[in-house]
Amino acid sequence: MNRPALPSPTPALAGKRYAPVLVVIAHGSRDPRHAAAVQALVRRAGALRPGLRVETAFLDFNLPSVQGVLDRLAAGGVREVVALPLLLTRAFHAKADIPAVLRQAPPSLRIRQAEVLGPSPLLVEAVERRLYEAGLTPGDKSATGVVLASAGSTDPEAIAVIAETARELRRTGWCSVRPAFASAVTAGGVPRTEDAVRALRAEPGVHRVAVAPYVIAPGRLPDRIAAGAAEADVLADVLGPAPELARLLLERYDAAHAARVAVAHSA
Repeated sequence: MNRPALPSPTPALAGKRYAPVLVVIAHGSRDPRHAAAVQALVRRAGALRPGLRVETAFLDFNLPSVQGVLDRLAAGGVREVVALPLLLTRAFHAKADIPAVLRQAPPSLRIRQAEVLGPSPLLVEAVERRLYEAGLTPGDKSATGVVLASAGSTDPEAIAVIAETARELRRTGWCSVRPAFASAVTAGGVPRTEDAVRALRAEPGVHRVAVAPYVIAPGRLPDRIAAGAAEADVLADVLGPAPELARLLLERYDAAHAARVAVAHSA
């Protein structure tokens, strides 16, 4: 007896069924605000892509760990994962820590490591969103100097990306933009937050100084940025679950999925 052919799954259903799981890998912190901000961002990204399974993992301090999440996914029958470093630059964690832990994943998992978040025009948009939420307006740009304050790095590539992001922010119309580091140990000539604030005060045309933390979640170094902003007129919030960051997570996921270059497992 001839049986009727079963209907093929619609592209939408097929995409939901076979899409790799997105595992967002954050650094972690002893500060409970850090994990809360990360989880809020991940939830927002997941809400933008219904049907996509999104998991959060931490390198240190918080649970679940990266290894724990990967083991659980493998035990549950998942076979493909996109691992996304929740980092703004390609510094040590992106180049060493995360690849090392991914190589220890169960061999049944096919893992693709996505690029870090920066640089991206969406990050510049997120910074501006936080500045406006802190009370500034587009009309304030021409008289406002901005300190783009990041956690800090000794990696030349990371320093160059932060400097380029500051230049891109300046091109949107702010009077002046200076990169700064929260860390007491600076590198590549990047000043600390408080020194950048004072330098902007001395610039012609700058009538107001704002500090924009170029960090994703609260913690020790963002608190140091806030302390360094004591002489500024405006202190913006951390990027947190900004809509632009949520969209950027999905952009990086899609690019890694399309690239189809898997992480090699350790022997």
